[in-house]
Parts: sequence; structure tokens; C-alpha cells
Amino acid sequence: MNRSHVLVRFLSFATLTLALGSVAVTQPALAAEKAKEANQAHARQQLAGLMAVPKFVAPGPAFDAKKAMAGRSIMSIPGPSNDPWYAHVLEGMQDAAKAVGYAFSVHPNQGQLTQYRQGLASAVKAKPTLVDLLAGPDPRVLKPEIDAAKAAGIKVVVSHDFGMEEVVPNVDFNLGVDYERAGRLLADWVISKDTNAHVLVLVSDEIASSEAAKKGISAEFDAHGGGNIKFVFANVPIAEWEAGTKPAVKAVLAADPKLSYVICIYDSMAQFVAPALAEAKAEGKVKLIGFNGSPLALDLIREGKMEMDLGESLAWAGYAIADAEMRIIDGKGAVKSMNIPFRVFTKENAAEAGVPASFDKGYGDTFKSEYAKLWKL
Repeated sequence: MNRSHVLVRFLSFATLTLALGSVAVTQPALAAEKAKEANQAHARQQLAGLMAVPKFVAPGPAFDAKKAMAGRSIMSIPGPSNDPWYAHVLEGMQDAAKAVGYAFSVHPNQGQLTQYRQGLASAVKAKPTLVDLLAGPDPRVLKPEIDAAKAAGIKVVVSHDFGMEEVVPNVDFNLGVDYERAGRLLADWVISKDTNAHVLVLVSDEIASSEAAKKGISAEFDAHGGGNIKFVFANVPIAEWEAGTKPAVKAVLAADPKLSYVICIYDSMAQFVAPALAEAKAEGKVKLIGFNGSPLALDLIREGKMEMDLGESLAWAGYAIADAEMRIIDGKGAVKSMNIPFRVFTKENAAEAGVPASFDKGYGDTFKSEYAKLWKL
């Protein structure tokens, strides 16, 4: 893909067509019927308690993990394994494996489809009990390789990639994250702050989780945002974040002087949004929020360049995935939810994530001892 496309849902933009470099601003589709009045009480209720350190909620009953995993092993084929996000999730998975005592391996790669195929081919030779496709390898384009792994008696699971309700083809199980809820919470934040907001939502449609997050944002704005909140979806592919994000922001700023919020579904985009707002002298006037809990976003919050970030602990996510996959290996099937918690960070609590921020500070570490109890260690 060599273009980023902005799908405009501001009804007042019906005649607008702009092109700035690789950014195209196109005519909108009609928005769904909205609630007449904004429901700020509902929005605040959804956000209540999320600024505190999250509490552990067991995803299922306790089980004897050592017994379940005796002689068993897991291989993970992640998205680009050298990316810090993946490295931290994998570290959590590795720590869980060490605690329980089973073999855990990673197929290193740079996020290329051919490398994912090679990883699955290597799994057929190595014969792990389960292959984990972590947040990158798309099962929809890996059917022959996944079928070969299954034929070799290997379970294939996709984790932390799709929404929880999505039916993902070819794999045995989808261990999804509640991206739809994340989208709703981002919308709730805006509703709680500004019932007349004009919002730019930056997404990357090639990432599987985008669809669920977009669905959550749209549904929450339509159901609880009232008739005065307007919003735009701008699709900027990952490969074009550095070159395409700033033009997308500037295009919408130029088209709508009432723009008051930018939502980054993936908060790493914020590093390109903040300079665009500064150049347009829109800092303070246009608030910036996002999802993921990336250190760069949390640092922007402390610096006053970002208002809020909805984060998740990556080490916790790694433990949660390990727990869910051990249950699958033990014949228990997939958990309904891995219960990976979210935490809201603002200037009030962002320093709890470290100065400078890190991926896993700010969530507590009691989850490790809680999982140990759950696994009967």
C-alpha cells in the first residue's frame, strides 16, 4: 500500500476533497444515527477506577500447570521480534515458561510474510505442542502453512491480534484482546471532556485490531456522544507513519478549525502528531489521546503534549497469553477473556510509569504471584 486514505465522517465535509502528498481526504459516508444528547455520566462511569493500579482477575480456575506442561512446549512466531513492544510481551511469556518449567522458543523475524512462513515450516520440523502467532502473522494468508502444522499435530493459536468476538479462520483458537472496549473508552474520554468535540481518529487498517477499535469508537460516539460530536477516521499505514501522519493531521486541521481532539488508536503515532499540532500552533486547543501505553506516549503526557493514554502492561499480557495457551494444551479450551487490564494515564499518574517511562511500570507486579497461585506453583 502506498497511499494513506482519510475516511471523513464530518457531515459538514460533504463537498471536501483535498490531497496533500500521500494523504487523501475523501467524501464521507453517512454517520449512524446518533443519540440526541451526550451522556457524560455514562462516559465517566465507564472510566471510573481506571486511573488506579489494576487488580488481578483470574481468567479461569486454578490448575496444575507443571503437570499440564510436562513434556510440552510452545513456539512463538511474533510480529517483528526486534521491536520493543514484541520483546516485552515475549519476555513475559518466557518468564512464565521458566516459572512453570516448559520449553519456550521464538522464531526471530522482521515482520515479513516469507519469514512467518519459514517459522511455521520450522515448527513442523521442531514439533512444539503449540505455535503462538503473536500480534502480526495473519492466519488468513497463512492457511497452507498452518494446515501443515496442524497435520503434524501442532495446535496453532493467534494471540493479541484480533478482537475478542472475531472468528479468525485457519487457527485453532483466537486469544483476542478487548480492542472494542479500548475504542469505547477512548470515545468515553472525549465525551466526558467535550460534548461538542470534533475528533480526528488515526488508525492503521492493515493491523487486525483496528477494525474492533474503530467499531468501539463509532458505537460509543453514536450511542452516547450526542449530536454535536463529529469524528473522522484517517487511515495511515504503519510504513507511512513518519511521512503520512503529519499531513493527515494538517489536512483535517485545515479543513476543520473546530478540531479539538486527535485519537491515536496506536499511540506510537503520537510522536508524529505532537509536532504537527505544535507547528500548527494548535497545542492546548487540540488534545491528543491514545491507546497502548507506549513509553514515548507516557513521556509526552508528562511533558504536557498529550492529555491521556490508555495503557496495558506488556509483561502482564505475556503472562496472560502463556496462561491461556497452557489451558489450551491441557484440553480446557480457550478462556473467554485473558483479563489483560487497561490503565488510564494522565499527567496526574504518568510518573508512576517511570521517568523516562517504561513499558511495564505503573501496573504493579502482584500479577506474577497471582498467576503462580493460579498455576499451583
